[in-house]
Amino acid sequence: MKRVLLLEDGTILKGEGFGYDGDTVGEVVFTTGMTGYQESITDQSYNGQIITFTYPLIGNTGINRDDLESISPTCRGVIVREFARVPSNWRMTMDLDTFLKQKKIVGLSGIDTRMLTRKLRDSGVIKGTILNADQDLEKALVKLKSTILPINNVAQVSTHAAYPNPGTKRRVVVLDFGLKHSILRELSRRDCDCIIMPYTTSATEILNQYPDGVMLTNGPGDPKDVPEAILTIQQLMGKVPVFGICLGHQLLALANKADTYKLKFGHRGFNHPVREIATGRIDFTSQNHGYAVDPKSIDKSILMVTHIEINDLSIEGIRHRQVPAFSVQFHPDATPGPHDGNHLFDEFMDMMDVYKEAKNA
Repeated sequence: MKRVLLLEDGTILKGEGFGYDGDTVGEVVFTTGMTGYQESITDQSYNGQIITFTYPLIGNTGINRDDLESISPTCRGVIVREFARVPSNWRMTMDLDTFLKQKKIVGLSGIDTRMLTRKLRDSGVIKGTILNADQDLEKALVKLKSTILPINNVAQVSTHAAYPNPGTKRRVVVLDFGLKHSILRELSRRDCDCIIMPYTTSATEILNQYPDGVMLTNGPGDPKDVPEAILTIQQLMGKVPVFGICLGHQLLALANKADTYKLKFGHRGFNHPVREIATGRIDFTSQNHGYAVDPKSIDKSILMVTHIEINDLSIEGIRHRQVPAFSVQFHPDATPGPHDGNHLFDEFMDMMDVYKEAKNA
């Protein structure tokens, strides 16, 4: 079926539809990852967004049961240059087209994704809609311009009730802002006894679980849209070690008097070089975010910047100077992507152990 991508500035890109047969509206973004389309589509950080894949062929290994980052993905659409109609892989359980139909995600193929990516890089991310080509595009444009995208992104993807991910060693409360399953996998590999809790959970409820540490997960949208989480983090600091990833990193910064801002087109992909300031070590990282911490807002008596993005010099990591708390903007769980930053989970384990020993001394 013929479908089009209509952007808020009036740009029309014509292509072929696949996946779910319907209309969709969202913020159009792009990701530069060459692999891992299944993990990207199921990453809840893409909630409400239409994902443009810059790699030209998507879907060639189908969909498998092991690489899901969430059970119910909430991205609003998928745009590709070409999708594989006859995929093949020994782990495959279905093709991409069938998966998108099941999850009610609209797909669009056959458009010039290079042109679209350049446009987003030059002009910034923009609202867009994917709809059938036979519709009145003038009316659709008026409707698109008047559409206000929701800001309750975290509320849409966070768990509504606490649940366990059992282990026998350190107890970690995972505050869910849009949890990637790969974070739980990394904690499970270290045999952590995890309790996943809603983002609205109070500090008192968290501390009542007697955690050895608290993990602040990734998630979608503007960190300033979840002020209740900022207060919770402030009340946790100094009482338990804290480790934040992506949105959790931004929230930790806001909880310590720093500010955040929206990037022009964000960091989305698996090839972002990050330098650790203390050692000069360069890690290639997996990233998916549209906001960053403002370096001018950092109170250097409270926070220390630990990591910097090499391409645009944005902040990629911070550490609190007085209490056991640190965070990174990238995804050390790296699913998909390189595993250069995986050692940060071990640093979190060490932080919890040191804090516990000092507390019991």
